Amino acid sequence: MNDKRQVNTIASEILNHWNKPYFGAIPYLTAMLHLHSINDKYFYDDARSIINYFLANAKTFRGEDAKRLKLELKSMLKG
Repeated sequence: MNDKRQVNTIASEILNHWNKPYFGAIPYLTAMLHLHSINDKYFYDDARSIINYFLANAKTFRGEDAKRLKLELKSMLKG
């Protein structure tokens, strides 16, 4: 059984915890809201690229929730 959450679920939780997202992360966060799995595409971009670009632009997303959610995304990339 796959117990990994969908990308859009994680993105929604990020939006709930990150009050003022960095402008550079917003396009990737928006795209993540349309992704279910790491194998999906959003227009011409694959989920892996979108998540990597989000993480690169999410340096100002800090705190325990941020650490947990970023780690969850990173584990998806490894998996």
